[in-house]
Amino acid sequence: MKASNLLRSPRAHTLKLVHGTAPSSTRRALLPLSTFETKASIPLPRPLFRARSPQASAAPFSTSRSASKGLQPDSANPEPPKTETTSGSLSAAHISDGEYHELADQYLDSLVLSVEEYSEANSDGVEVEFSAGVLTITHPQFGTYVINKQPPNKQIWLSSPISGPKRFDWVGSGSGQHEKEESTVDVGDDGAGGRWVYLRDGSGLTDLLKKELGVEITKEHESDAVGGREGPA
Repeated sequence: MKASNLLRSPRAHTLKLVHGTAPSSTRRALLPLSTFETKASIPLPRPLFRARSPQASAAPFSTSRSASKGLQPDSANPEPPKTETTSGSLSAAHISDGEYHELADQYLDSLVLSVEEYSEANSDGVEVEFSAGVLTITHPQFGTYVINKQPPNKQIWLSSPISGPKRFDWVGSGSGQHEKEESTVDVGDDGAGGRWVYLRDGSGLTDLLKKELGVEITKEHESDAVGGREGPA
């Protein structure tokens, strides 16, 4: 049969239909692009920190001085702490332990003798007690004074009801207080110009006791002039 006749016959139309129609199992459906888009847009997470530009992060430059304030906005500027300094050029002498005990014992013995003499000459009722290196002076009007040795620091400590606690160091002759010319020579507490001095204000223990108690300490070298009594050895 010729091809022209075959196309004209009813069977040819059937064959054409069969070959022109693709099986349903192999057909691919073409869906619009909108079908693949998500129905609900999910927001992207925001960064916790945002990058700042160099101009924004730089502190503003100012030529004016910033005034420091206290803890409260309306408080005044805090004052710097005050530091306690020694008086002038006074400094503790470098003495050995043996020299310290000798100087301290001689001074306390002289002080006991002077307070006893003061108590006998006056009716103020001053009492004195010296035991185990601790001297206690009780004044009926002012209160109780306690004076004792402090060997670890090579000092003599004073507890006064008037001036409070003080610590006295041994200052040798020519250390600050005796350097002025044409001044009265001070024989000190040992007869050679040395004294027990409170370094923070330069006051001497002997001068303080005289000012507060009226007791003048009999120096060892002056013992012969006090009623014929001999001072402690």
